Amino acid sequence: MRLRLLLSTVLLSLCCTVHAQFEGFEDPALDARYRELIHTIRCMQCQNQSIADSPSATAVDLRRQTRELMTDGLSDNEIRLYFAERYGDFINYQPPFKPTTWLLWSAPALLVILGGFIFARIIRVRMQQPMDEDLS
Repeated sequence: MRLRLLLSTVLLSLCCTVHAQFEGFEDPALDARYRELIHTIRCMQCQNQSIADSPSATAVDLRRQTRELMTDGLSDNEIRLYFAERYGDFINYQPPFKPTTWLLWSAPALLVILGGFIFARIIRVRMQQPMDEDLS
């Protein structure tokens, strides 16, 4: 029983510590801009979460750095470019269209076109086959 109480107290204090790391701005417009920006930058450690959602130390560092860059007066695009120069285009959830990322941007359209072509080909071949009389 004492162990459960001790464990609950420790877990509760950890939750409060994590919640105390809030890095918001006092200005509501700047805070909204900050919140939107950190949702568009990918955590390099987790890779499937934005730095806003990631609990890793890397994400905490990137959020702090984003806050500092915003306080220095950099625009959202300048901050994204800063991180892209440092970590590569992968850090942005929406990487820019350029020769190295053309396949990334065009792959969905190419797959839809390829799927449509294959579907049309299958239908054309099946339409030319005679119907089975045993099925009726």
